[in-house]
Amino acid sequence: MTTTDRPIRLALVDDHRMLLGALTEWIRSAADDIEMVAAVTTWPELLTHPEFPVDVVLLDLDLKDNIPVSLKISTLKTTGVKTVLMSTYSEPALVREALAAGALGYLVKSEEASMIVDAIRAAYNGKSYISAELDYALNSTENVEGPRLSAQERRVMALYGAGEPVKAVAYQLGISEETAKSYLKRIREKYRLAGYDVGTKVALRKRAIHDGILLQTD
Repeated sequence: MTTTDRPIRLALVDDHRMLLGALTEWIRSAADDIEMVAAVTTWPELLTHPEFPVDVVLLDLDLKDNIPVSLKISTLKTTGVKTVLMSTYSEPALVREALAAGALGYLVKSEEASMIVDAIRAAYNGKSYISAELDYALNSTENVEGPRLSAQERRVMALYGAGEPVKAVAYQLGISEETAKSYLKRIREKYRLAGYDVGTKVALRKRAIHDGILLQTD
């Protein structure tokens, strides 16, 4: 599978400890050509880990540390490390920005876990990897005309459109429930001015899928 006889040395960075543990165990059991040498919850922990630099880093895009992802990717590139990003979000602008910054793979957390191994192997060999669903979302939304939403508004729309209640949206984004409600109000007003009615949760979900903010997984 790899171009050398030695295993691919992988580091995983995700601030959800439960997911970190589950992914670590899954990758260890699913691929004998990948060696998990580090599993950490923060960016500084990765850089100071005794096994760093590694071959490939599976990096959570949603770490709440205010460090630009482009800076993380460029830091990894200068040390010869390949990057595969994971995110809750599938919005095309975010994916394009990550790939343009030098990430070789981009995975949405709602997709099949088996894709992780494929993406790691591809990155190790210097090849890019995104799923067919995400590739379709990228290509089908290049010319979509909709209101200009901020990054935080798109995150709120993605989580709420995926079925999360406002309270859960607020918790995941580290904002108050009132702030989350104000984001939703602003989103709906922007769409109304653009000629789209997203007054209901169902309508907002359909619009989020149409505009590539949310991947349709059903």
